[in-house]
Amino acid sequence: MSDLILFWHRRDLRIADNTGLVAARKQSQKVVGVFCLDPNILERDDVAAVRVTYMIGCLQALQQRYTEVGSQLLILHDNPTQAIPRLAAALNAQAVFWNWDVEPYSQERDRTIIEALKEKGIQFLHENWDQILHSPDEIRTGSHQPYTVFTPFWRNWSSKSKAEPVATLQGVTGLTDTERDIAQQAGVIPLPTAKDLGFVWDRDLVIAPGEAAAQERLEEFSYKAITEYKEQRNFPAVNGTSQLSAALKFGAIGIRTVWAATVAALENSRSDETDTSIRAWQQELAWREFYQHAMYHFPELATGAYREAFKNFPYQNNEELFQAWCAGKTGYPIVDAAMRQMNESGWMHNRCRMIVANFLTKDLLIDPRLGEKYFYQRLIDGDLSANNGGWQWSASSGMDPKPVRIFNPASQAQKFDPEGEYIREWIPELRSVDTEYLLNGDIPALEREALGYPLPIVDHKRQQRQFKAIYAQQKNGNG
Repeated sequence: MSDLILFWHRRDLRIADNTGLVAARKQSQKVVGVFCLDPNILERDDVAAVRVTYMIGCLQALQQRYTEVGSQLLILHDNPTQAIPRLAAALNAQAVFWNWDVEPYSQERDRTIIEALKEKGIQFLHENWDQILHSPDEIRTGSHQPYTVFTPFWRNWSSKSKAEPVATLQGVTGLTDTERDIAQQAGVIPLPTAKDLGFVWDRDLVIAPGEAAAQERLEEFSYKAITEYKEQRNFPAVNGTSQLSAALKFGAIGIRTVWAATVAALENSRSDETDTSIRAWQQELAWREFYQHAMYHFPELATGAYREAFKNFPYQNNEELFQAWCAGKTGYPIVDAAMRQMNESGWMHNRCRMIVANFLTKDLLIDPRLGEKYFYQRLIDGDLSANNGGWQWSASSGMDPKPVRIFNPASQAQKFDPEGEYIREWIPELRSVDTEYLLNGDIPALEREALGYPLPIVDHKRQQRQFKAIYAQQKNGNG
């Protein structure tokens, strides 16, 4: 057996601050990366072209990084349960290392691969969490149960010390020419483009792919926006968020690096207001981790509601209303602006995600799983845990102590887009409309017709009453 360790990249497309990669380098100097394009994921009907485009860009950058340090990133396009053990055996590798993941599919896939590696006598890295600051079993209640409410989770999570970023991979060797030939025979291919895989995204990306771009974005955000985050984060017309969600989803940046940047920002802070803003962003990182822990402990969340009253909720699922929502043609300006932002850019501001999800489930009475899937089909940062957690929060079906939170689209617009800048940016046909009407939605029917903008597809007050009545029945066990 050779001294080769294959490091299988999944949601950690970087060589800096990668705990599994550090473990591989400690054991051997000969460390070679591998990434498997998984048909089980790529051939699903909820894959976004923008997300695949970003991922391929990250892989291009990662290949370059491996070349710089003296090794390679190998690419496979096959079912990883067969492809990874086959490649490892063909190269006579001593081990395959990787970082763990919370998602149900990943857990099942990894168990299968571990068994295959055991049969071949190939080592693997035991439980190694890299994409979260604390493992799911580390953050538990006093009775050792997983948390189902965020606030006590946050108290426990934030009280624990966080690991420092780990060293960048360096001083490694790659495959010999003979081994490269063997790898090709075992299925290694050149990295395809997103278009080669059938995914076409010809617009700009909200964040450039790769770890250098992610690091640069973090530094920009940490320098200024993080200090005003608490005040600015809810205003979609303001560039007040980090937009690092795609980089975190694919691991183009390490979570320890991100946390260290927040700690450094706190150390440089000169006011209580700045401290509060930085801690607010730290809390958003904790929300991300709360949803990941929840997905790990409660994998059934991936397919349905957490709360009993919503497990068989009689959603109406009107297809015409759903398509109007998807297209940004509901007649509610703030909702339509948000949906068009996602459709056109592959990203949506977080406040707007809450607004449109609440509208779909509470105003249109449509199953949140349909909206969750549509988001997944469009978002650059589509992530099962975060997307599912956000949708269940908005639908009141998840781990939330306030089960019937209903947003009024007009009051949301008035509060968070007071000048109508965001709405005008994404709904150009409404740019001439008086701001008051733009925000409250009371645009006269004749004006709507002249501008080519639809009438409201539902009446918010009537739908709100209907939702509350159905919920009361469900809650009382009459549904």
